[in-house]
Amino acid sequence: MIELKNVTKKYENKTALDHLNLEIPAGKIYGFLGHNGAGKSTTIKSLVSIIEPTSGEIYFDGKLLPENRLDIKRKIAYVPDSPDLFLQLTANEYWDLIAAAYEITDTSSLAELMALFDMTGHQNETIESFSHGMRQKTVIIGALLADPAIWILDEPMQGLDPQAAFDLKGMIKKHAEKGNTVIFSTHNLDTAQQLCDELAILKKGELIYNGTVKNLLDQHPNESLETIYLGMAGREATDE
Repeated sequence: MIELKNVTKKYENKTALDHLNLEIPAGKIYGFLGHNGAGKSTTIKSLVSIIEPTSGEIYFDGKLLPENRLDIKRKIAYVPDSPDLFLQLTANEYWDLIAAAYEITDTSSLAELMALFDMTGHQNETIESFSHGMRQKTVIIGALLADPAIWILDEPMQGLDPQAAFDLKGMIKKHAEKGNTVIFSTHNLDTAQQLCDELAILKKGELIYNGTVKNLLDQHPNESLETIYLGMAGREATDE
């Protein structure tokens, strides 16, 4: 169980997150939806300790994040919203770095992951030379190499080709079926509807929906998820 209690993040006069309260149970695929600037990445970066909230508390299985940061971080695989990291390294050097950080001694899964994401033969090329999609695959392979209990993925499908996106979705489902937790943000409503057990919809740093896709659709019969979402999180009507 991951709990966020009154989590707030302020930047000078801007409030990126406003008293966010959430419970994310283990064994679930949990999605964050929202427009750019809604607070999705701020929430995710707070969960992985990149951002320190201005106030509020985050708990992982009852343990307060700041007091147990290193132990909790070892339980998390993180894919950031941009794959443009460690560009001077080769893919292999990046994966070696991840393996060292997680103290992984058995990297036998690396060959399987490279084959799955069509990266075999590119492992000795620099990340800088890769396309955006190949950089994304490199980061995803690094995250999945450790295979910890909690996957936190910020726009993981962005830039992936259809086959890689399909394969990653399958891996997400299998990971959750084992009782693990997957948290991801997306702008793709079809992906959210296919994968998510529960959704959090954010707008301007505030939580405007938290529940299952089914409940959301049941509350708005005969409407598509796109129409429902835009009605909740889209731009407000203005008088002309």
